Amino acid sequence: MKVLAGDTVTPPPIWLMRQAGRYLPEYREVRKQAGGFLDLCYTPDYAVEVTLQPIRRYGFDAAILFSDILVIPDALKRDVRFEEGRGPLMSPIDADGIAALDPAPVSSHLEPVMETVRRLRNELPAETTLLGFCGAPWTVATYMIAGHGTPDQAPARLFAYREPEAFARLLDILADLSADYLCGQIEAGADAVQIFDSWAGVLGETEFEAFAARPVKRIVDTVRARHPSAKIIAFAKGAGIRLKTYRQTTGADAIGLDWSVPLSFARDLQKDGPIQGNLDPMRVVAGGRALDEGIDVILDVLGGGPLIFNLGHGITPQADPDHVTQLVRRVRGRG
Repeated sequence: MKVLAGDTVTPPPIWLMRQAGRYLPEYREVRKQAGGFLDLCYTPDYAVEVTLQPIRRYGFDAAILFSDILVIPDALKRDVRFEEGRGPLMSPIDADGIAALDPAPVSSHLEPVMETVRRLRNELPAETTLLGFCGAPWTVATYMIAGHGTPDQAPARLFAYREPEAFARLLDILADLSADYLCGQIEAGADAVQIFDSWAGVLGETEFEAFAARPVKRIVDTVRARHPSAKIIAFAKGAGIRLKTYRQTTGADAIGLDWSVPLSFARDLQKDGPIQGNLDPMRVVAGGRALDEGIDVILDVLGGGPLIFNLGHGITPQADPDHVTQLVRRVRGRG
């Protein structure tokens, strides 16, 4: 929270995207008990447990709520399901489907998530930040339109060109529901929130502004209207040079960086405020010297300013838990 306020902390605080996940054997045990993936997300007993597992094991400085970016389309009755080896699936939405969306039941559908947040705040150590999150409208819309993940999100891009009014309506609906969702998490005890735009990098310049940056600004503005002191991290994976103005456009306190962002550019971004990132997740898989060298260069270049140490995307299932121990020790040993 000090870094999100603009302070430089040495060593920097650490948390990892997907830190509660399939690389941990204790997570896999709970996942078996829960049954379906969404059952895991919506059952507070399970969601609290898996959120706390990496805190117990590694003592990270922040816990991030265990959930998924697709709970909002699920709450919109878009038949979201997760299949092993295929990821998330749902029926593709069209313009008529967008016109028929009913946001009314969303808040009650997501009440189990709020219960998870309340319980986490009670169970976490006082010094551990609790992060809530949501998916950015563009990224969530890509799944709703295609019905599944695609390499370049061509279905959503094509839909946006062919059905601009329907697409704009979808982004507005998702932005407003996401803002309500984040406000609910803050009211339930989240200290800060992150907005994940995992597919921002496939957009051209004009489209990035219209489909990624402006909808995130709409979320930030709505959250701040209700919670003026709210701290918000925005992560637009693959945005590259467009990150130069992303903080100013969106109003986010901190900018998350993927591993492709050059550290010299990251240092320029840091002059405007806190940044988060940006170790290549493959270095955690590799471990050893590759991991140490990746950590050291980030701390050498960015450690003198407001930095939250993180990966450039989520930790992968094949990562060795012992390599995460190595990462935590290396970062904290540099203090």
